[in-house]
Order: sequence, then structure tokens, then C-alpha cells
Amino acid sequence: MTAAPDQDMSGSLPEFPGVRAAACPFDPPPALQALRQDAPLTRARLRDGGTVWLVTGYAEQKAVLSHPQVSSDVTRPGYPLPVLAPNRPDSAISFVFMDDPEHHRLRRMVQGAFTVKRVESMRPAVQRIVDRLIDDLLAGPRPVDLVEAFALPVPSLVICELLGVPYADHGFFQDNSQIIVKRDVSVEDRTAAGGRLRQYLDGLVGDKLVRPGDDLLSQVAARVTAGELTRQEAAQMGVLLLVAGHETTANMIALGTLALLRHPGQLALLRGSDDPALIAGAVEELLRYLNITHGGRRRVAKEDIEIGGQVIRAGEGIIVANDIGNRDPGIFPAPDELDVRRDARRHVAFGFGVHQCLGQPLARLELQVAYGTLYRRIPTLALATEFEKIPFKHDGQVYGVYELPVTW
Repeated sequence: MTAAPDQDMSGSLPEFPGVRAAACPFDPPPALQALRQDAPLTRARLRDGGTVWLVTGYAEQKAVLSHPQVSSDVTRPGYPLPVLAPNRPDSAISFVFMDDPEHHRLRRMVQGAFTVKRVESMRPAVQRIVDRLIDDLLAGPRPVDLVEAFALPVPSLVICELLGVPYADHGFFQDNSQIIVKRDVSVEDRTAAGGRLRQYLDGLVGDKLVRPGDDLLSQVAARVTAGELTRQEAAQMGVLLLVAGHETTANMIALGTLALLRHPGQLALLRGSDDPALIAGAVEELLRYLNITHGGRRRVAKEDIEIGGQVIRAGEGIIVANDIGNRDPGIFPAPDELDVRRDARRHVAFGFGVHQCLGQPLARLELQVAYGTLYRRIPTLALATEFEKIPFKHDGQVYGVYELPVTW
């Protein structure tokens, strides 16, 4: 994403095209920092010519995300759709893009699987997955692409086990989910990819209706049998959990590893410690520092509201640039430094308010196990190419790297 202070006295607006472009690929654009300092809530121009309220201040972001008159409803007039977003039918809309009470009705049907206690019970299984993948790394050739060999398989295996999805199909859902989150694909291709995933999940829901198992998708199917969900809603819920359950975490594993390799002092702290508190704190700091959702959280005002001294009118779109909010020096001293000993728990990488990420306990667990095991078991892990040759995902709604060649 980029944004620039308004320097045109004729009244031109800062621009928000939604693509990260910074001198350091781990940092938000410098222009966003200038906006946060000078105008933490201001009007901005989108690439398609539309205008929105751009929120860069940490306090203003939390106020927007928790305001009862700010809507996540993607069908509401004024909602700032991404440029390539298709016009989706109601049946294909995830509860993430709904307001209460419908949002709460659907979310509560799966939130029990993501409680801290329930997720923590999965730690031994996640540890076995991570250890097995590292065993394969150590037994295989070098160099190796850490994205393909480790970062993608970890969350894919975990979410497949949780949902009851055959891991043999992981190539299919990874390929289609990556089409959905890329920015440089056509509306038609993105719509087709979403359709293929919904058809696939619909088939799985059908199987669970006949042969239920001890998995989350079977629990969702049971809601269909009880008349609490339609089969379309169940399939769309499965798509959300499957895509969100591996795409974001996979990018964090790879991008976090790259950030640590570029900060060897911080990596040494993790590599030399088995303190769960230090590892958990490092996860929070990496979530704050990297913040891979760089397209902003999108909302629309339902009524006139006042935030940060500005009046946002009913029907006006809002984009919360959460990456720059996590670099607010008033909340995080020396925010552009990576410090795994920092208390970074107040970050907004998972959002804030009633739409805060449902799967954050699972993401935290996977990252803790991945970061806490990989560098300890492969202490000489190093880049196998020049940093400047790493292909970053500047074209996606989820930021990361396409490949991460490593050796040891």
C-alpha cells in the first residue's frame, strides 16, 4: 500500500492503491508514517477514483474497529471493495463480511474449536507435524525452498486435521486460495477459483452429512442437519476456514524466518532459548513488526460518527491501514526495530472488536511451535541466495514471499 501527504493546494487527496512499497520490504510505506503523524484519519483516493477515509493512527484504528455504527457488511452501499473484487451473491459471502446478529450467529457455530484451551490441546499434534517436516528437511537435499517444504505444509496439515479435509487435496486448495488472494488476476479467474473451492467444500459437507467424523467440518454439517445452517452457508464457512487457516500463517512462518535471518541478534535470542514466554513474545513482536495483511481492513459507516475530531458520514467507506498502526511510537517505542523481548501484545495484526480474527489462538500456536523448533533444530539455517533476489508478494492481499531458498 502507498499513501502520500496532500501537497497539492488545489485539493488533491493522498492516494491509497493498497500495495506495499517501502525501501525495506518489512516496513510500511514511509508516506503512511507521515500521514499517521500529521493526519491519522484523513480522506484518501483509491486507484479506481473512489474516495475513502484512511485510518493510520493506532487509537483511531481501535476506535473505528470497535464502533457499533461501523459496518463490515460487504453488500452495504459505500463499502470500499478491492478493485478486483467480484460482485458476489449473498450465498457466497463469508460471515467475516457481515454484521451482527447474522455475523454472531454464524461465528458462534465454529468459535468453540478456536478457544485457547481447545487450541492448546493441539500443541502435541502440531509439534509432531513440525518435527516430522524438519526431519524431512534434514534428510533431504540442500538448498531447499522453505516455503514449499515447511511454511506451507505446517498450517495446511494442521487445518486439514482440524477440519477433516484430506491432505492429499492440499495442492488443489492451495492453488485456488492463492488465486483468490492475489491482486493481479482477473475478476473472472478469482470468481472461478472461489467457485471451485465452494464446490469442493460442498462435496465434503455432503460426505460429513452421511459419514460424520470427529472434526470441525462434521460439526458444521451437523448444523445443516439441525436446520441451523444451509448447505451453501456450511460450504462457504468451510472455504473461509480452509483458506484463512493456511494462507496467512504460511506467509508469517516464511516472512518471519526471513526477518529473523536479517536480524541475527534477534534470531540468536530465539535459537538459544527454550523459554515458552520468550517464544510467545517473539511471535507477538513478529506479528506487530511484519503484519502481513497490507491491503487494510475495510468498513463503511452506517450512520454519521465522529472519530479523532473528524465526522465520517453515513455511507462513507473506511480503510484501516493496520500495518502502520502497529508502528505507532506512542504505543511501541522504537517501532521500526524488531525486538523479540518487547511486549507487543497490544498490536492490531488480528484486528480489534467483534470481528477480531477467530483463528488467532491457532495461528499463535502454530507460529510458536514453528519458530520455537526450526531454529533450535537447524541452528545454522541461512539464506541460500542474495536477499535482493527474494521474490516478495507485492501483488497479493496477503504479504509474504513466494520462495525462500535456505541451506545450513
